[in-house]
Amino acid sequence: MMPELLIITLNITIILIAYLLVYPKVAGSDGNKVASNDIIASCLSLLVAGSIFWNTGQVFNTILFDLNWFWFTIITYLILELPLMLWYYNKHNVWDSFHS
Repeated sequence: MMPELLIITLNITIILIAYLLVYPKVAGSDGNKVASNDIIASCLSLLVAGSIFWNTGQVFNTILFDLNWFWFTIITYLILELPLMLWYYNKHNVWDSFHS
């Protein structure tokens, strides 16, 4: 499997599990809980990617430029997470928890 596809698959898997299974049960509509749990989820992605690509010198191509595993994991995680995060925040009225 191409390294880029491996990390993208890892990120999609973690994001789907987080937003569809974990966050509704653990965080609900509390934005602070969603955010703190999301830090854990993104760190999990970095931990797995790091365990595979640390010190390998693997270059990840983003079409426009090349990155190392760390930055590729973070950037793709954020890009992939954004639509699901917006959906979750709107569905569970998470935005309201930031106003109180």
